[in-house]
Amino acid sequence: MILVILICLQQFCCQPNNFANSIMTHNCEGLKEPPFQGTIFINSDIVTPEDFSTFVGLTYNGREERVMFDRRVDNWITIWPYLFPALFDDSLQIEIQVNPEFGNYQKAMIQAEKFPPIIGQLPTELRKDVKTVWIHRGNFPFGGGNNNLLIHTDYSSLNYEKQGILEETLIHEAAHTSLDEYHSNDSLWFIAQEKDCGFISSYAQEHPDREDIAESYLLYFAVKFRSGRISSDLKKKFSYPCQTG
Repeated sequence: MILVILICLQQFCCQPNNFANSIMTHNCEGLKEPPFQGTIFINSDIVTPEDFSTFVGLTYNGREERVMFDRRVDNWITIWPYLFPALFDDSLQIEIQVNPEFGNYQKAMIQAEKFPPIIGQLPTELRKDVKTVWIHRGNFPFGGGNNNLLIHTDYSSLNYEKQGILEETLIHEAAHTSLDEYHSNDSLWFIAQEKDCGFISSYAQEHPDREDIAESYLLYFAVKFRSGRISSDLKKKFSYPCQTG
């Protein structure tokens, strides 16, 4: 069984006192490979369309110059996207920036209205540093970081939506945006990695500095807030010591 050492967050975390000395240890003999390829593929029901969303609504705010990243050119681009400020009931606001390639603001509005209700299903802790969402066409994966969530709509429909894991994918990417900066270089995280018996996924193992937090967070969320939706077999593959009662 693999031990996943999970992040202590502001709104649901363990007490930090003597944390480094209290981290659990396991007998790691015989453990060779991570139990999963990537955690977004484990269970498509961790978050569902029926779950509550903090999304309130959005408005059209015209077009202005913005700098956005586009995976199709693997570079930054400067364009005049359609802008849609999205409001959430926890006082957070995100500017949805839609590439003008969609045609007009009505067509851009269709894209802008699609994703904020799902983003609103993410915990406040994952949205607190998300200031913008970039929406482009293109068959390229999503991205997180840069106070942003990057969306390519063709890849979304052909992959994440088809597999029913759009919500889980946005949790993963938002973890990059709102958690990595605070935890990826934290000494306690390094201690946790050293004391762990391995990585929760091959993706985390291949990119320990970049992907371990985002890969681990989704399962933390599942166990802490959606335990009734995951199987006992899945729970047996890992344990988490950050009990809060």
